[in-house]
Amino acid sequence: MFRSHILSIVLFTPLAGAILLLMVPKENKNAIRWIANLAALAGFLVSLPLIPWFWAVKSEVTPYFKFAEGSTNNWIPSIGAGYQLGIDGISFLLIILTTLLGSISILSSWTAIENRVKEYYAWFLLLQTGMLGVFMANDFFLFFVFWEAMLVPMYLLIGIWGGPRKLYAAIKFFLYTLAGSVLMLLGILFLYFHHHTVTGVYTFSLEALYATAPLITGKAAIFLFFAFFVGFAIKVPMFPFHTWLPDAHVEAPTAGSVILAGVLLKMGTYGLIRFSLPFFPAVATIKWVQALLITLSLIGILYGALVSLVQKDMKKLVAYSSVSHLGFCTLGIFVFTQMGIAGSVIQQINHGISTGALFLIVGILYERRHTREISEYGGISTVMPVYATIALIMFMSSMGLPLLNGFVGEMPIMMATFMVNKTWAIWAIPGVVLAAAYLLWLYQRVFFGTVTNPKNEKLADLTPRELATFVPLVILALAIGLYPQPLFKILDQPAAKLEATINANRPGHVAPVINAQQTEPAKEAAPAVKAPETPLEKKATEKPTRVTVLVTHPSAHKS
Repeated sequence: MFRSHILSIVLFTPLAGAILLLMVPKENKNAIRWIANLAALAGFLVSLPLIPWFWAVKSEVTPYFKFAEGSTNNWIPSIGAGYQLGIDGISFLLIILTTLLGSISILSSWTAIENRVKEYYAWFLLLQTGMLGVFMANDFFLFFVFWEAMLVPMYLLIGIWGGPRKLYAAIKFFLYTLAGSVLMLLGILFLYFHHHTVTGVYTFSLEALYATAPLITGKAAIFLFFAFFVGFAIKVPMFPFHTWLPDAHVEAPTAGSVILAGVLLKMGTYGLIRFSLPFFPAVATIKWVQALLITLSLIGILYGALVSLVQKDMKKLVAYSSVSHLGFCTLGIFVFTQMGIAGSVIQQINHGISTGALFLIVGILYERRHTREISEYGGISTVMPVYATIALIMFMSSMGLPLLNGFVGEMPIMMATFMVNKTWAIWAIPGVVLAAAYLLWLYQRVFFGTVTNPKNEKLADLTPRELATFVPLVILALAIGLYPQPLFKILDQPAAKLEATINANRPGHVAPVINAQQTEPAKEAAPAVKAPETPLEKKATEKPTRVTVLVTHPSAHKS
């Protein structure tokens, strides 16, 4: 019972906590904090069984998603909407990240939020339900409901509990996201009616739309691709749709910035992977379209890094660094190879860990000094040594130092890009160098030297509660950096399947080999990098090799 409905349980645990908060008097702030934290922790704990269960079935060949719940058209049969949930390796990792960062964010809010505490925690828990629903939904109508459901709580978190320019930032965030949602809704309705034209059935089921959406050709396909692309690019955000992000980050409360950078931005990259590319592979692989997508990614990498370098506000610096880091994620997606896609997803997880920690680091200083100006600090390592040590680890993680998680994501992206087009990789390399420059310079100005400002002489080091918010992130940064193989194995199947879908009809495409460690001689293994048909024929007669494409091709079960 628990296993068969694990996704629903994970999805609605935060919502149950929000409903429970409604029964607590608003004057009892401590009880509200305890209930909210326990609800968020319960949401994380109930998601933990997914880890061994998913690991056990990660290589099973299924038509689309694992741990499927619900059925087609079972929710609103009159319009063909169903309550359908399911996950693959990509959504699995994002769900675990969401439940972890949700619990950490709520714990970090204990002393930061003093006004309207009940409403704050209720909206935060509702926001978490919306984010989880986006990653689980296998019905487009249900997906759109969750997509819009998370918009209102984030708008209120910024608009009520934000900084001095909170209303401006909240309205800007709302309008940008809503504009993207309108374009996406038009695209969804087009696919919905097109599916009926082809099959005579009205349905929002993703499995059904995956079969009919690629049949759309011509200008309609190009329009639909960019309708979805713009909707998701705003959420990432990609250049030039990024202008809402710095304002939203700077004005949001610390926990809001953590969840915004750690999870909400990933909804954009998830949408590109889950919808834009498999729905319209023929459009995505048009040379000028791919060149445009890569160019926007590269501009985002360099622009975000350069602007970060000149910031005087720590929080704004971290916000612009997200534009640069997410540029690497979209670059990995748009090279259309298994290695690039897997690297992109891993980098999304890493960005959630490292940048979430950076916003917590900035928030701790802000709570003590109520300023984020870099010039106000200096010599902090002498008065807050534990805090400075954790900050150094997470700064190194964010800049991609080897043996930490950031390196594990960036390296496959750069390798995949170099294998497809050396010029693209060359343009991306300065982003890595600039990341080290602005992060190390920030650390030098804030933590090194002597304490020049008397207000910093008696700052308290991390409390046990604050330390508890960092410990899981530091452990993950080290664990992923030292042993990333489990993440690659989890992503083998969905990344290879997406690569095969995108490049199925692409003339002359040769898939790069991800796992080159094989027992057979190189000359015998050569056919594994040919068109998808050849590995499938080999698989029927030979012992499977470690080349991922052989294991994860969607037709492997049939052969």
